Amino acid sequence: MIICKILIMRTTFNYKHLYYFWVVAKEGGITKAADKLDMAVQTVSAQVRELERSLGFELLKPAGRGLVLTDAGLAAMQQADLIFQLGENLPAKVRDAVSSPTVRLATGISDGLPKLVVRRLMQPVMSEPHLRLLCHEGEFDDLLGDLALHRLDVVLSDRPAPSNANIKLYNHALGSSAVSWYGSAALVKAGKKNFPACLAELPVLLPTGHTAIRTRLDHWFEHQSVQPRIVGEFEDSALLKTFGQSGMGVFPAAEWIHDELLARYEVQRLGPCEGVKEHFYAIGTEKKVQHPLVQLLLQASETSS
Repeated sequence: MIICKILIMRTTFNYKHLYYFWVVAKEGGITKAADKLDMAVQTVSAQVRELERSLGFELLKPAGRGLVLTDAGLAAMQQADLIFQLGENLPAKVRDAVSSPTVRLATGISDGLPKLVVRRLMQPVMSEPHLRLLCHEGEFDDLLGDLALHRLDVVLSDRPAPSNANIKLYNHALGSSAVSWYGSAALVKAGKKNFPACLAELPVLLPTGHTAIRTRLDHWFEHQSVQPRIVGEFEDSALLKTFGQSGMGVFPAAEWIHDELLARYEVQRLGPCEGVKEHFYAIGTEKKVQHPLVQLLLQASETSS
């Protein structure tokens, strides 16, 4: 019991004492700090000693006519710098928040959704001059939980939210895209004449089973009577494409982003994944969407469909 009490005392300190120490350290001595604070030297000295007692370590030691930081003092000074610099910036931050109105859009991005597709889906809101976009990438179920708790305005996903009696969510279709196979020039050249049978010989990169598209791809392979030579499976779509760019294997991707794929990853199209489509959804808590930027997303999808 006594040990616990001592530990609690040593981890409790007064931020005012920390501030006086911070000023002393910046000024290089207690006398200069007292002048700056318009306080008595004895008062400032007592406040610093109180902080040392609370932390359990000596923070300053004499050096010539002044004071220097001990190792413990240096660590405390670094943290105090962060704390009080943030405090000094507070008035400007508050003033900017009032004088510069923003339109906040907190968006959950399902981790199975390709990043280039996300950018295309979000394009309608990017012209909003006061946009403040907050993107949270995560597991689908976790994002739906945050949405239900109103931590998010919308969730973008490659699948609709399932029916749940406890959580009322609404699915809004944003469109769908055909899927094709892409790869490095060498791999495409090797497989072009014998597609899709070549996928049994060429190295293949696939998304993992946590994506909605993986089940459709597996069914497509069965329908084509092809046993793919899978050399890699990726949860992150951008990582999959990066390895595809390196020549590790051919990979499937939405034709929606065909031009971006060719330009960014320097790959070529091998052939179509006929009958397979990737679907995209905006999931919200309202049947009639109220958020103006989410409305823009839905209106753009209606126009393009």
